[in-house]
Amino acid sequence: MSGGTGDGATYAPAPRPAPVVAPGEFEFAAIGLDHGHVHGMCEGLIGAGATLTWVYDPDPAKVDRFRERFPQARPARSEQEVLDDPQVQLVAAAPVPDQRCALGVRVMEAGKDYFSDKAPLTTLEQLATAREAVARTGRKYAVYYSERVHVETAVFAGQLIEQGAIGKVLQVIGLGPHRLNAPTRPAWFFERQRYGGILIDIGSHNVDQVLHYTGAGGATVVNSQIANYAHPEHPELDDFGDANLVTDTGATGYFRCDWFTPDGLQTWGDGRSFVLGTEGFIEQRKYANIGTQDGPGHLFLVNGRGERHFHLDGEVGYPFFGQLVLDCLARTETAMSQQHAFTAVELAIRAQLQATDLSPLPRGR
Repeated sequence: MSGGTGDGATYAPAPRPAPVVAPGEFEFAAIGLDHGHVHGMCEGLIGAGATLTWVYDPDPAKVDRFRERFPQARPARSEQEVLDDPQVQLVAAAPVPDQRCALGVRVMEAGKDYFSDKAPLTTLEQLATAREAVARTGRKYAVYYSERVHVETAVFAGQLIEQGAIGKVLQVIGLGPHRLNAPTRPAWFFERQRYGGILIDIGSHNVDQVLHYTGAGGATVVNSQIANYAHPEHPELDDFGDANLVTDTGATGYFRCDWFTPDGLQTWGDGRSFVLGTEGFIEQRKYANIGTQDGPGHLFLVNGRGERHFHLDGEVGYPFFGQLVLDCLARTETAMSQQHAFTAVELAIRAQLQATDLSPLPRGR
């Protein structure tokens, strides 16, 4: 540490969020259980005080597994049974990515707000459909960009930036490695039309962070690359992707996504983020501090006051979910603006579409 008595000690997380509604005041349902993120989405909403009332998926086995964790959710006989319930105010959904937009339109046309797993859609055509449906129905198409909204270091990094801890943000670098676990993956995971490509599937997380931390309303994709370097048995899989962005604030963003997490790592991926400002920088070691058993949730802040290491596991909480509930009730945009939610995935799609394929052998596109 350096910098005298201050040493950044005045920086601390905001108070942990508490439930924002009473039981039964805000009811929601879960539809589409193809991705495990739906569990985190429901946990976050329940933590904000929301009441989970229904669950539906065409696969009864998925419903049974879901209800082991959320026994309060009644199994619906059909999607329509959920949509016909006037008490349901929001539907949380994690079907196969290429099905998320169509479900969202049906939810919004039923007069309910929609909360989709990332990526919330997979094509520019779907994006146009979603934007039109939002404008026509006046409902919300919210997105679970979990690597920011459901990670405590990411939440605190945003708070520090808002406090001016590192000055004006000049660059955001995001690293999104994941463990493949190919034998456990469903068939759709390897089908490009279904999952969209790595810069959409994983990269949308990172674009969200670039836009959020820079305070940008948009960006340009300068260049992008994808590849299947090591999985010829799955020719439509991208096992690597990266991209460079320039935001409308003049900042730059770089992100890398890959499926090369080695088995020796203690967690599923060494997700990291680096934010450079005019007066300091922030590093997040989101899920592990390699070489230690310190657990997740490490943030490092360096600025004119000195160096600071924050261990944030269990210290920050996730205000996004309470903000989303209140936004649905008050028709505000505190948690995330609709423009931001759609712009992040639009840039991810454009990065995927214009990417140079570095694969050593030809493969299915």
